[in-house]
Amino acid sequence: MPRFSLAHLSALACTPPELTCLAARAGYDYVSFRTIPLGLPGEPNYRLSDNPGLQNELKAALNQTGIKGLDIELARIVDGVDVSTYMPELEAAAELGIRQAVSSVWTANRSYAIDCLGMLCDLAGKIGITINLEFVTWAGAATLHEAAEMIRAVNRPNCGLLVDTLHFSRSRVCLGELSAIPGSWFHIVHLCDAPAEIPSAKEDLMYTAREARLDPGEGGIDLAGILNRIPDVPYSLEVPNLERVKRVGYAEHVRLALVNAKNYFSTHPREKPSS
Repeated sequence: MPRFSLAHLSALACTPPELTCLAARAGYDYVSFRTIPLGLPGEPNYRLSDNPGLQNELKAALNQTGIKGLDIELARIVDGVDVSTYMPELEAAAELGIRQAVSSVWTANRSYAIDCLGMLCDLAGKIGITINLEFVTWAGAATLHEAAEMIRAVNRPNCGLLVDTLHFSRSRVCLGELSAIPGSWFHIVHLCDAPAEIPSAKEDLMYTAREARLDPGEGGIDLAGILNRIPDVPYSLEVPNLERVKRVGYAEHVRLALVNAKNYFSTHPREKPSS
């Protein structure tokens, strides 16, 4: 039976406690939080370590709903940023029972990225958290090959790989590459759909990723081809779609995302991953 998490980007205007309640009412198994902001214009700041009141509200919401926190994001590897500054948020997450965090690389300096990723894994490992490296189409680690090379170079037991189905498709990754990845690397998948046509402009890639993703089965990505090559891990539904939110509101938006995801899996049952 597939297990689903509600990714914060699907309803980023909602605070972590609000997101938790939305996820529980819609029937999700988990909820995923963006408590390390990217510093984008207008982006809300949900840092728990800076806001004990928010941390307590979130803890209460998780306890009252019975839903579990799956992961936090986004511990980016960026030039000039000390990854130890992420520790307060990792510690806050660990206090809530969260054991996964997402990272991505935004530097062209490969040696620096590997050193920082290794340090981040070492720090996170002390509190029982796994770091999942996500490749992003317009980032420093933009392909599965680049991310896998870094994970192998880091060689830490708590360093995993996160596949986002949108970035997998738009980075033009071949399915055969995925079959070669150790199953133990996978702990989460970011799941969404999008039109099959891949934009050439970075701005268009970013727009879809941040504002206009589709529910599973509504686009042209070969989701079955991707998911059948990954072990059975939780699917974090990362489906930001501002146009639909304007029409139906966040509660209905996240409910529809889960309904459509479940419908997709009912018509596309998983096959056993290739060994």
